[in-house]
Amino acid sequence: MYHASTNEARSCSFTGHRPSRFTFGYNESDARCLKIKACMAEQISSLIAKGVTIFYSGMALAVDTWAAEIVLDMKKSHLDIRLIAVRPCETQADSWLAEQQARHFDILARCDEVVTLYPKFTRSCFFERNRYLVNHAEYLLAVYDGGSDGGTAYTVKYGKKKERRIAIIHPDTLEITTMHYDN
Repeated sequence: MYHASTNEARSCSFTGHRPSRFTFGYNESDARCLKIKACMAEQISSLIAKGVTIFYSGMALAVDTWAAEIVLDMKKSHLDIRLIAVRPCETQADSWLAEQQARHFDILARCDEVVTLYPKFTRSCFFERNRYLVNHAEYLLAVYDGGSDGGTAYTVKYGKKKERRIAIIHPDTLEITTMHYDN
C-alpha cells in the first residue's frame, strides 16, 4: 500500500464514464447529472478534510471534466489544493465539439500543472494515462456502474491491484462503495 509520509502531499485521481454511458447522455442540466456532481463534490470535500491537496484529472469528457471543475471551484476557498491535468496525448480533444474543446482548454489554462504523455494518439495512450493516474495517487474517486468493459473498469481494477483507497459512486443509485487496503 502506498502511504504518504508526513512530508508528502496526499493525492487523489478521478475516473469515470463518458457521457454515452449515462442515461442522461450529454445533458448536464438533468437532475441525475446534478446529483452525481453534488455527490462528487461531497467526496472531494471529504478528501480535502483528510488532507488531500493534489488532484489528478485525466481530462476526458464527463466525470474527469466535472471533477476538474469541482476542484477548481474548491480552490477558491482551499488555496493549498492543486489540480494536475494528465492528458493521454496532445490531440485528446481534437475530435470533440467546439464547445467541449473550449471547456477543455479553459480547464487546462487554470490547472497548476499539465502532464501530456504523448504528442499524438497511440493505441495505448489512454491506458497509460489511466495507469499514471493510479500510480500517482493514494486515493481514486470513480463514478462507475460496475461494468466489466472500458477505461473506467480498467482503472478501478488497476487501482485495486495497486491497493489504492477507492471510493466508487454508482451513477444510477449514488451508492458509495469504499475499498481500503490498510493491512
